[in-house]
Amino acid sequence: MIDLHMHSHYSEDGEYSPIELVEQCLVEKISVMSITDHNCVKANLEAQALAKSKGMKYISGIEIDCVYKNTNFHVLGYGIDFQSNDFNIIEKNIEKQSFQASLERLEKTQILGFRVTENDMWNLSKNNYWQSSWSGEMFAEVLLANPDYKNHPLLNPYRPGGSRGDNPYVNFYWDYYSQGKPCYVNIDYPKMEQIIDTIQCNNGISVLAHPGVNLKNKNHLLDEIINLGIDGIEVFSNYHNPVESNYFYQKAKEKQLIITCGSDFHGKTKPFVKLGSHHCFISDDEIQYKLLK
Repeated sequence: MIDLHMHSHYSEDGEYSPIELVEQCLVEKISVMSITDHNCVKANLEAQALAKSKGMKYISGIEIDCVYKNTNFHVLGYGIDFQSNDFNIIEKNIEKQSFQASLERLEKTQILGFRVTENDMWNLSKNNYWQSSWSGEMFAEVLLANPDYKNHPLLNPYRPGGSRGDNPYVNFYWDYYSQGKPCYVNIDYPKMEQIIDTIQCNNGISVLAHPGVNLKNKNHLLDEIINLGIDGIEVFSNYHNPVESNYFYQKAKEKQLIITCGSDFHGKTKPFVKLGSHHCFISDDEIQYKLLK
């Protein structure tokens, strides 16, 4: 089995260490893996060594936030020279903006009517690699755990049995903190063209992550993104239904792009996402991991 998209605790919303992820992949019989943390490459050295010792194929990876035509996207970089300073620059750029963005999210969450404090958020993030980065999922975790809000009308849909309770933290993020929502805070992400170039200049392959998520009602942008020089599409994702997967599969075949698959496993942040759960309907041989170095 192959899973080329998962997150360690070097992502602000990841739960497990790189070592724990390798061990979990072994249990799940995943033989080809890549840890693709948000804007951070630090997991690769740890995971690569252990995976190799266990007879697994490990592909170095990262998932980078970027922008194209005022729309936020994620681009995966595979087979990269992860010790290049270019990726350290990307991380530092996001880190520099994170705390101010977190404070703005906190203020907007308070405007919704919740008594959440800086101390609440620091207590949750104190053991995180990204301590000053408070994501929408983290706000959801704090609020849903607060007994004072047991029957709060804004939170009821995210409780067990509620309309958004199947994936409460991420659904709360999408409903309140994603682009265009009440608690969204803009971060100055690099342009997609720049990220594609950075990945390719570091011997990597650039792949558009879970396009079914970021291209909502904007599929016309896909051909433009392909023309930017992106190398592949994450055709198979936990977020894609069969119709979407088939659309991206046919597009990748038509444009002779690399086809990849990934679950986007995070742990507790996305409890419904399991390692290897990318709903791939083609053989492992068609997943072009051998091209990813």
